[in-house]
Formats: sequence, structure tokens, C-alpha cells
Amino acid sequence: MLKQLYIKDFTLIDELDIPLFPGFSVITGETGAGKSIILGALHLLLGQRADSKQIKAGRKKCIIEAHFDLSHYNMEDFFTRNEIDYDRSDCILRREVSSSGKSRAFINDTPVSLNVLRDLGDQLIDIHSQHQNLLLQKEDFQLNVVDIIADDSALRGDYQKAYGAWIAAKKAFEDYQEECRRSKENEEFLRFQFAELDKARLVSGEETELEQRSQTMSHTEDIKSALYEASSLLSGEDNGCVTELRQAFSRLQDIEDVYPDVKDLVQRLDSAFIDVKDISQEIDAKLERVDFNPQELEDVNARLDLLYSLEQKFHAASTDELIAERDRIGSQLQHIDGGEEQLQALDEAAKAAYSQCLDIARKLSSVRHKAAMKVEEEMKRRLVPLGIPKVQFAIHFDSRECSPSGIDKVQFLFSANSSTALQPVAQVASGGEIARVMLSLKAMISGAVKLPTIIFDEIDTGVSGRVAEKMAQIMREMGDNHRQVISITHLPQIAAMGSTHYKVSKEETPEGTVSHMRLLKPEERVTELAQMLSGSDVSQAAIDNAKTLLHNANNPIR
Repeated sequence: MLKQLYIKDFTLIDELDIPLFPGFSVITGETGAGKSIILGALHLLLGQRADSKQIKAGRKKCIIEAHFDLSHYNMEDFFTRNEIDYDRSDCILRREVSSSGKSRAFINDTPVSLNVLRDLGDQLIDIHSQHQNLLLQKEDFQLNVVDIIADDSALRGDYQKAYGAWIAAKKAFEDYQEECRRSKENEEFLRFQFAELDKARLVSGEETELEQRSQTMSHTEDIKSALYEASSLLSGEDNGCVTELRQAFSRLQDIEDVYPDVKDLVQRLDSAFIDVKDISQEIDAKLERVDFNPQELEDVNARLDLLYSLEQKFHAASTDELIAERDRIGSQLQHIDGGEEQLQALDEAAKAAYSQCLDIARKLSSVRHKAAMKVEEEMKRRLVPLGIPKVQFAIHFDSRECSPSGIDKVQFLFSANSSTALQPVAQVASGGEIARVMLSLKAMISGAVKLPTIIFDEIDTGVSGRVAEKMAQIMREMGDNHRQVISITHLPQIAAMGSTHYKVSKEETPEGTVSHMRLLKPEERVTELAQMLSGSDVSQAAIDNAKTLLHNANNPIR
């Protein structure tokens, strides 16, 4: 429930800080006084797009802040989910808009996105303006009314899961079907490419190895020459390094007993002799193995040419990429060869998913049909006292393929006369009749939804007298059970029914036009109602009539 509203520097409002109360409240004021400004501020608070033009001229920013009592509503999950402090007795929504166009939103002093603000706002306030009557033309609104009365949220959740599974299975089938179609179109070419790659008998890392072998064989003479020279230097008969190391080792070994300081050198020379001798023998072995084979070099280069050609043809950078391309083409061919089986399996899965989806949709439809009968009876019961004694109201169902909302298309049918055929309500109902239909719908669903605050902006358009009183009674009843209903009205019959009465007015100041909103005292209510009855020239008869309206309404006066 909205319990306090604060507005600063918004359009024509300097500063407004006003309490609001549970039950049925009314807001009155002359046309152009600023009632729509109050609603505009609330829309901004609930997440509507901000505009710097909404800031009062000459001010840097505007502020709208509202305090809500959530004691009778279970909303803790929302705050936990969004990591916001929860205060059930005082939930604060705040919106600031600067002259630069920047906007900030807060819930309980925690900065939040507009989406989060809207999400919470949708659970706190329903503002019914005249343009909302156009909702009667929309199928989703009509279906939503039936769903609310049916209380089928759990079944709709099951349906949404089944519908999503069917859509996913259907897409998988269609995607694979398209892949198979494209593959079959290129089948001959794919088989040629695969054969070419498969024939090459590709081996991972082969290209690098072949390149090294080619490099080696192309420099055979240089390699042999270097190995021969190195062998001669190490093990030549005259002055080979191995022989000289051995001689040095022997000479130092001879004096080892008489000169112990060379013992370490002897060991080191012995180790060096063994290493150098081993190196010399390995060089000799490699020298024997190095041989130039023109045919082998030709074979290696031919293999490299083949790999290079394939890499260029398939836009690959290595043998490994060629192997990956071969495997990819092979997979496509497998799809072609075994595609029918896979396609059939996916088709069966999609059909099974659709069957399950359709089964739940039919259960949902059955629940909706039962709820529709309740809606029809309830709407007739509510519309008769509102001045439509011969009303006919029916909900027509058409079937369709499974959609996000089910298999039902619904349409509200209406006739104000028993002799006139039922037709879509938006096509045949007058403005006043549509207003009464919408009020009846809102009254019917308000209990099911348990929305804390409902605001009606001139819901009384096109009605007067006794019908207006009945509409006011409905709104007052809606304000029971910890709910709050606020009606912006021009009709004294409705204004008199409010347990709380606010007046919006404007005045001209040196700084420009300023709008005000204030809570009326009992005597001020009499004057306001008298003015609504007779105009600016208030007569005694108008005052007496106003007192009678208040008395008959039997309202507690604040």
C-alpha cells in the first residue's frame, strides 16, 4: 500500500509531501489543475522513460519518492533475489532525474536498474488510465484475465517448459534436415575431396620431418666433409686429439705418486679422454651412414610437393589442418550415409515433445474453459447494477496450434441488449459501457492478484448519477482487505464515497504556475463537492446536496 508520496521540482510541482491511506480515496480538481502530473510522477517512479523536460524550469533535478507498506503481502523473495534490504513496513522507491537527462533509481537506498524498478512497481501499483480501455481489444489481455481467475500459473509453467522443449526439438530436426539437404547437394564434390585427402595417407607432423630430411639430403657433401675433417682432427694418426689426450694422461699419471697435486687433473683428463674418444667413434659411425641417394631425395621432395599442393588447395597451414579438414568432410559424408536414421530419430523426438506439449495445453484449455464460465457469470452479476440490466457477456474460444500462451484464442463478446447479437466488446460497447466493463474486470481480478494499490484515472467517463454511485461502491469494496484504491474523478457521486479526499489545484506565482495537492478536511469536502455539483458559484442548495451525498455514503471523515 502506498502510504507517503514525495515529489520535488517535477513539472509544475515545487514540493509535495502527502500521506495516503488504505481503503478508497478520491482525487478531484479542475481540468488542468495537475492531476495528470501526479500520475506522471508515479509513472516515472514505476520505471517509465525519463525526460529532462519533466524537471521544473530552472531546477537541476527532480525527485519522486514513495513509501509502501508491504506488511500484508509476501514479497520478501523479490528483495532476496535482487540483493536488496527488505523492510516490510517501509519500502522506499526513489527516482531522480537530472537536467542532463541522467536518471537514477533506488529501492530502500540501494541503486537498481530500471528493469528491477519496473518489476517491483508492477507488483505494487496498477494505474488504470483511459487508454487502458484499449486493452479490451487485445487478445493477450483477455486471456490473462481468464488465467488469473483460473489460478493456473503452475499449469502454465509446466506448459512453458513443454513448449520450450518442443521448440528446441523442432529446431534441432529442422537444422539437421537443412544440413542434410546442403550436404546432399555437395555430395559428389565432398566425396572427391575426401578421396583426395584420404589417398594422401596424411600423418601428423609428417611435413616437418620431411622438410628436415630434404634439408639434410640436399647438403650431403657438406655434411660428409665436415664429419671427415672432424674425425681427422680427433683421431688422426699423427696429431689426433685422442692420441694427444692419451699421452697427456700418461705423463701426468707417471708423476702422480711423487706429486699428488695432479691426482685430480689425472682423473679429469681420463674422463675427457673417454668422452672425446666416444665422440670420435660416433662421428665415424655417422660418416659411414651418410650417403647421397638421389632417388630418396626425389621421393621426399615429391611427397612435400603433394602436401604443399593439398595445403594450398584446402587453405590449410599444416598437415594437421589437412587431417582436420579430412575428418570434417568425413563427418559430413557420415551424415549423408546415416542421415536418414538420425533425421528420423530427431523427427520422432520432435513429435514426442509436441505430443507432450499438446497434452498439457489441453489440460490448460480445460481449466480455462471452466474459469471462463465463472468470469461470464461474475461479469453479468457486476454489470447489471451498473446500469446494463439486459447485459450479455460471453467468452468465445478458438483453437490454434501450440503457441507461447497455449492452444486457446479468446475473445470477450458483449451486448447491452438481449435482442442484439453478441459481438467483440471493443467494437460494440460505448465509452461508458467499456468503462464499466473494465471496472468490473479490475474488481473481479483484484482479489485474485492481491495488488496493493489500484489507481483509476477517470474510470467514470461516460457515466453519471446512480451508475456512478454503484461504480464508487465497487471501488470502495475493492479497497477492503488491506488494499488501496484511488480514483481521480470529476463526479461528486464518486468523490463522496471516498474515505479520504484530496484536491489538486494550481496557482499563479511570480515564478510561474504551481500545482498543489492537499488532504481535505470535513468542511472542505463539503465545499469541494458543492463546487463539483454547481460550479464556482456555490449555492446553499449545493451545500445541502453535498452534505446529503456524504451522509448517504456513510464514510468516516478524516
